Amino acid sequence: MGAGRTDTGVHAKEMFAHFDFETIFEIASLVHKLNSYLPKDIVVYDIIPVQPEAHARFDATKRTYEYHINTYKDAFLVDVSWYFHQKLDINLMNEAAKLLFDHIDFQCFSKVNTDVNTFDCTIFEAHWQQHNNKLVFTISANRFLRNMVRAIVGTLINVGLQKISLDDFNDIIISKNRDNAGFSVPAHGLYLTKIDYDYL
Repeated sequence: MGAGRTDTGVHAKEMFAHFDFETIFEIASLVHKLNSYLPKDIVVYDIIPVQPEAHARFDATKRTYEYHINTYKDAFLVDVSWYFHQKLDINLMNEAAKLLFDHIDFQCFSKVNTDVNTFDCTIFEAHWQQHNNKLVFTISANRFLRNMVRAIVGTLINVGLQKISLDDFNDIIISKNRDNAGFSVPAHGLYLTKIDYDYL
């Protein structure tokens, strides 16, 4: 049972899964054997014994994502960062990101017809950082909706291009309407970077 699912093309720097196994085994040996069977883009780093009732998906208390944008065309970043050459106002985008903390219902950033009981999420962290020609958006929450991060980034891009104002961004969230939010940025720039548990 995995900790969750991501959209096709999204990268995971950290992922957890749990399984039940009654026989005692040597961890290092099993890790080595698993990696010999797995494709080259999936790696098992460790196996951690936990309580029998532990659940990789439902016990997660926080997930963190990063979205990577490169503003200078780089052939080596084609599959791992989104190339976006237009000038963005990072300070304005950070001001808009702060508005996320004022809300809980993020239906406007969710895929329509998704099978969830609530659109409520608690945002713990949301900010942009610029490192030379690379922009990185970091966001943490107790849970995420389908396509949520990519839709948030696309809407913040519209703020950075000054296509919409801070008030517009706030009104989009209040509207709970996906049609009002921005485009969904490409999946290959998105990374699941950390999953937190109380017992790890």
